[in-house]
Amino acid sequence: MGIIAWIILGLVVGLLAEKIVNGTERHGLIVTTLIGIAGGLFGGWLATKLFHVNDIKGFFHISTWLTALAGSVILLLAYHLVTGQRGIRR
Repeated sequence: MGIIAWIILGLVVGLLAEKIVNGTERHGLIVTTLIGIAGGLFGGWLATKLFHVNDIKGFFHISTWLTALAGSVILLLAYHLVTGQRGIRR
């Protein structure tokens, strides 16, 4: 995928991860996008290690979005642990 596709994927997945973890609290658009992009990379790496997936095929493939979302949620929870912010809403 190209860099523009990673940014778009990161933005969308970062917003979804924030909605899942935070509810109504928001970070800035840049932080959300960076966590989403890093989550996509982390999710892809994790899928390679755990499920022996060698290649995630393309921008519109569901596995690309699911691994990016899972990675983003994990990184967002780790971000909350490091910064001391409240995680999942009660």
